[in-house]
Amino acid sequence: MSTGVEETSDVEREDQLEALLGDRVLARDEHLNAPGVVVNPGDVQDVLFTLRDEAGYDHCSCVTAQQYEDRYETIYHLKKFADPTDEVSVVVPTPLDAPVSQSAEPVYRTADWHEREAYDLVGIEYDDHPDLRRILLPETWQGHPLGGDYDQDKPQVVTLSEHANPLAPDHRDSEGDTMFLNVGPHHPATHGVLHVKTVLDGETVVDVDPDIGYLHRCEEQMCQQGTYRHQIMPYPDRWDYVSSGLLNEWAYARAIEDMADIEVPEYAQIIRTMGSELCRIASHMLALGTFALDVYGEFTATFMYTFRDREIIQDLLEDLTGQRMMFNYFRVGGVAWDLPEPREEFFAQARDFLDELPSKVDEYNDLITTNEIFQLRCADTGILEPEVAKQYGCTGPVARGSGIDYDLRRDDPYGYYDELDWDVVTMDGCDNYSRVLVRMQEVEESAKIVEQCLDVLESWPEDERDIQANVPRTLKPDADAEIYRAVEAAKGELGIYMRSDGTDKPARFKIRSPCFSNLQALGEMTEGEYIPDLVASLGSLDIVLGEVDR
Repeated sequence: MSTGVEETSDVEREDQLEALLGDRVLARDEHLNAPGVVVNPGDVQDVLFTLRDEAGYDHCSCVTAQQYEDRYETIYHLKKFADPTDEVSVVVPTPLDAPVSQSAEPVYRTADWHEREAYDLVGIEYDDHPDLRRILLPETWQGHPLGGDYDQDKPQVVTLSEHANPLAPDHRDSEGDTMFLNVGPHHPATHGVLHVKTVLDGETVVDVDPDIGYLHRCEEQMCQQGTYRHQIMPYPDRWDYVSSGLLNEWAYARAIEDMADIEVPEYAQIIRTMGSELCRIASHMLALGTFALDVYGEFTATFMYTFRDREIIQDLLEDLTGQRMMFNYFRVGGVAWDLPEPREEFFAQARDFLDELPSKVDEYNDLITTNEIFQLRCADTGILEPEVAKQYGCTGPVARGSGIDYDLRRDDPYGYYDELDWDVVTMDGCDNYSRVLVRMQEVEESAKIVEQCLDVLESWPEDERDIQANVPRTLKPDADAEIYRAVEAAKGELGIYMRSDGTDKPARFKIRSPCFSNLQALGEMTEGEYIPDLVASLGSLDIVLGEVDR
């Protein structure tokens, strides 16, 4: 249902939103790309229901919490799956002596984990939240690390509370057939250190509670202590650290370049696009190989074959960036350097890989998609209906495997994507099998993008190869400038919220991790299924805990 909040200017959109929300709007808040409306803590659900059901903002993309000198603040970043360029920020201030606000969880299920993180790190409490407890730090942690009164020098003696021992033995309910089962915490086969608290009724999964935070590394705090120009860019490589470094770097680059109004040269945009799609292929190769290992122990063929092909991409990326994993190749305003010399050799190696890729994809289909065991384990398991996926803020191949036609490369264009010929891949199966097929077909689409980029780069005039914009040595965006920008990373929408205080360091730096939102849907996907289906569903999400925990 729509009320006429159409694609228009920010000012006109603010007027329409204020007319729709009436006296519930206390003030307007200036954000660079998403008009902000300020509302009372007690009106949160009413406002969000109106924006979702009457204005069509069905995607709660991110929830940011922060503390000012005179207040706490929660910002709900809302978009539309049909048009992610139509954005709005709902700003909820709360007083320092009573930081309590209504929970958005009844409106957007994804707000569950986001608000728990806001409570854990900043200290804002959310009334009627279904499960308000810490999510990244231990339950016994003292204080809130992003709160203004937190003493970082105070030592923490954190002991395990009585019921929080992850090594506690599995136990059975003496009065019924219910059993509590610890899955983890361990690293192999869970794509990082993850503890899944699972309740079984007989052999059926009745409840799943992913316990995260074992790899929390304070990435947001570290970025807040670094300068925009030089010190933040090395950190994004470490979020989704397996293959997606350049995609991560682009998320930060897009945010700061838009905030500081920096125009990136077209030549650099083409290099960024090519490198990022190579990262996407490498990431999907890893996802495919580890998933085959998860669901039917296929190590000798599928796992090794995908790593063989991923290594070829890593060689190309090493030639381009100088590193195999932690690239640190993007710069604010462009890239660090031009293509490696001799250029002809780099082009030849890249084209050799692209020429061989179709036969390798056919080989993967023979090994995996037509495999009877693989089909039995994946088809009609891990069902995630489209509306449920939207409620949890799922994006990337997880959403597209449920038929949601959402891809920021096309829907909110950046880089060189809108100049190229490629397709967004979707599947309607909504199961583990569909998510695998989406990634395999996206490999082919990414290869098409890389090939077109190579064509353009080969013919680009030598005297017009500008790799960086003219960026000031010290970047100091206007005080109180706020922005949320996102890119289509390998796992989905990777977004960055930043607020400037007029210095050369951000006052607030918030990372919107696609894996964090996607993992929330695990319970919906596995309820009523069996433990092997739980393992397959977890693998099909393709999470990396370095990005979940940050």
